[in-house]
Amino acid sequence: MVNNLYVVTPRGFCAGVEMAIKALTWLLKIYDEPIYCYHEIVHNDWIVSKFKDNNVKFVNNPEDLPKNAIVMLSAHGTAPKIEKKFKSISLTNINSVCPLVTKVHHEAKRFSEQGTEIIYIGHKNHDEAMGAMGVAPESMTLIESVKDMEDVSLETKDVALLAQTTLAISEWEPIMIKAKEMIPDLNLPRKNDLCYATTNRQEAIINISEKVDLVIVVGSSTSSNTNALVTSLKNIGKVAHRVEKTEDLNNINLENKNVAITAGASAPDHMVQDLVRYIKPKNIEFYIHKDEKEYFPLPTELRNNIKNLTNFISSMFPDNNVESVFGVKNDNNWSAKEALTSL
Repeated sequence: MVNNLYVVTPRGFCAGVEMAIKALTWLLKIYDEPIYCYHEIVHNDWIVSKFKDNNVKFVNNPEDLPKNAIVMLSAHGTAPKIEKKFKSISLTNINSVCPLVTKVHHEAKRFSEQGTEIIYIGHKNHDEAMGAMGVAPESMTLIESVKDMEDVSLETKDVALLAQTTLAISEWEPIMIKAKEMIPDLNLPRKNDLCYATTNRQEAIINISEKVDLVIVVGSSTSSNTNALVTSLKNIGKVAHRVEKTEDLNNINLENKNVAITAGASAPDHMVQDLVRYIKPKNIEFYIHKDEKEYFPLPTELRNNIKNLTNFISSMFPDNNVESVFGVKNDNNWSAKEALTSL
């Protein structure tokens, strides 16, 4: 039996994931036909399966779309050329990209237009990295390690450094330091590209790690920020295991151990609660590093669609004075958990 189990906050859904899940749920409520989503809406197997069961079809190419389809672009960001192709085929196109990813896209576009070479730190073949690299492919070089940085060939001293938002701090910092050594006048964003939620979760679990023997990180293998949590812990010599379900604990020795549990930014909290109940520790403590208050509104295109639909219905039923509880104006009062439960 586990001695002490520390349940860590913040964990689980970030503002970007909240927004994307609610946006896709809205589309399912509005349209009585399949919704096509470019890439997984977020990188969590349970959530993807939940949406598949509710008439969402995930595609990897615009060519997979039927004409006049209803389309949502995932939270990870889409290359401009790919987005343009989707818009040319679809009837409705909603982009649920996380605003923090959009910031990196804007930075890439700005530096490229200035003639600046861009080094982008990211994971090859990750949805977010592919979307970002598609903003200015002729100006950008993707690297994954300090070794890649040492081997990079630069044609100018006018160089900028950008990053995938879900990297571990321990992945970003060594490359950034090496880049500064190589390029004294290196251009950096005014604010670090790393996602606040990814950073908060890493800081929280690292702070509590000194009190425990091992850490359980809840999330899917495709989730970069989940893997970043594991990487951050292993880099400081702490034992960490990524799990998704109770069966994953069977090969982990928890007997008489002090354990911390957290979750990646795309992992629903019921997965954490299922594991806590399964573990049945002698004692549970709640470690709160930071209480996140960030909120990202629904995509503009979706809000306009909802408002137009509301106005149309109101014109048909002018005597209907019922106040909307979960309408677009009250979106901040409706959680992604409630959205998923409503499906």
